[in-house]
Amino acid sequence: MSTTTVYLAKRIRTMDATHPIAEAVAIRDGKILAVGQREEVMAAAGDDPRVVDVGTAIIVPGLQDAHGHLAHLGRSLTVTSLEGARSVEEVVARLRAAEPESFQGDWLIARGWDQNDWPAAHGAFPDRAVLDAAFPTTPVFLTRVDGHAAWVNGAALVRAGLSARTPDPEGGRLLRRPDGTLTGVLIDNAIPLVESKLPPLTDEQLQKRLVMALRKLASEGITTFHDAGIDLRTFEQLQRWDALGALPIRVYAMAEAQGGEGAQYLGRGTYSGRMLEMRAAKLYADGALGSRGAALHAPYADDPGNTGLLLLRPEELQQKVDVFMARGFQVCIHAIGDRANTLALDVLERAMAEVPDNAGRHRIEHAQVLRREDVPRLAKLGVVASMQPSHATSDMAWAEARLGPERIRGAYAWRSILDSGAALAFGSDFPIEEPDPLAGIYAARTRQDAEGRPAGGWHPEQRITGEEALYAFTVGAAYASFAEDRRGALRPGMDADFTVLSVDPVEDDPKALLSGKVLKTVVAGVEIYSAPAAAKTGRSP
Repeated sequence: MSTTTVYLAKRIRTMDATHPIAEAVAIRDGKILAVGQREEVMAAAGDDPRVVDVGTAIIVPGLQDAHGHLAHLGRSLTVTSLEGARSVEEVVARLRAAEPESFQGDWLIARGWDQNDWPAAHGAFPDRAVLDAAFPTTPVFLTRVDGHAAWVNGAALVRAGLSARTPDPEGGRLLRRPDGTLTGVLIDNAIPLVESKLPPLTDEQLQKRLVMALRKLASEGITTFHDAGIDLRTFEQLQRWDALGALPIRVYAMAEAQGGEGAQYLGRGTYSGRMLEMRAAKLYADGALGSRGAALHAPYADDPGNTGLLLLRPEELQQKVDVFMARGFQVCIHAIGDRANTLALDVLERAMAEVPDNAGRHRIEHAQVLRREDVPRLAKLGVVASMQPSHATSDMAWAEARLGPERIRGAYAWRSILDSGAALAFGSDFPIEEPDPLAGIYAARTRQDAEGRPAGGWHPEQRITGEEALYAFTVGAAYASFAEDRRGALRPGMDADFTVLSVDPVEDDPKALLSGKVLKTVVAGVEIYSAPAAAKTGRSP
């Protein structure tokens, strides 16, 4: 006989408009049996249910991250981190102290550098000379924080066969010194010229990284995440775990459709398992704002003559979208700059007219900088804006310098997008940002950094409420993955996925979210994470 468990809390935010607040939720066989006031839920639970009293904690529907990268998160948890390094000298010092896990074969790997954090460099890209001096024979491959640039040394360039005579690939850039020699910085489509030479991970290395990443997500209260461009090897490993019942978190996977594996995914078609689903395809229209690879209609305000990079020619992007849409995939297009967003909307509009029987809910991943006239097109076309609120507070120190005072008004524009009637789903883009939904909700509510800067918020007219932000991390993300009838809210018959928090993301002071804790993470009725001494468990009297 199945055991019924009742969770009691100070407040349960159900995200169900008909019964928004409750005190108890009963679960059985991985589903919600009842939700409401304590007395009615206990009565519905039957005889002698297991009772978990979380005291003054708050229960919300399982928090979801609508855009992340599991394999990259696993790498970030094992290799040397360069995040927060304040100079190239500090980067080198961290590399000298690298642990064995930072080596892939004989290559030294690290991630997270950001030239915008180096005051002495004034935001200029680094040169390989400092790496060559420290590591003259060991190939070094360092990924920028946004994943859209890499910094390598001379040994890595030699391994890859690159020189001053190597032309820039389409959609990419090899940065050069005045004499034409390579600086070692690779932008967007130039990155694979070196990255493809890395020795492959062993099965043990891959599994270790993925396990660490899944545990990290569980500790952040995440019950479902959308993997925004999963490579085939990672997907097949998750399939094996799912078949064994060993996958703890729900994964909504987007096939990596940009490169050679796209054809294999097309041949296989969509997939639906127990905790793993593949029905989306990820494509890239442009690069990132921080590395000036985001495609803009007009030149960068701080780099005249540069309008960024389109990673695919418009006709190539259209062809790929058409093929995947015809195969039944939801299409998700990475678009940061306003030119890339216009292109993505144009391409999706044409493809949707050609394939009207596709289920739709196609997505723009990031939708970071939009022209005013493109905002209403999202709702008109039914395109989901999949955005990451922490990007705004990470980028605000330099984003206006890139875009100028007028164009910045259409950047990170959550309020405008919601008011247009478009669907909004929130994530973090981990590991570029921490996979912390509470930090995301804080950013969405305040548009401030952790110290409360700037006063009143950065372009505060684009702030949204705590309830709207929580909705985007729950119902909005579920809608973006065709799962709003199963997850995202707490109603009888829905999956028993929920997160127990020490803070109320809607009503508590936003500052409290920065120190808020995840106490429990529950997926299909199973506690996949429980903080020490998080709750008292017992039997009903």
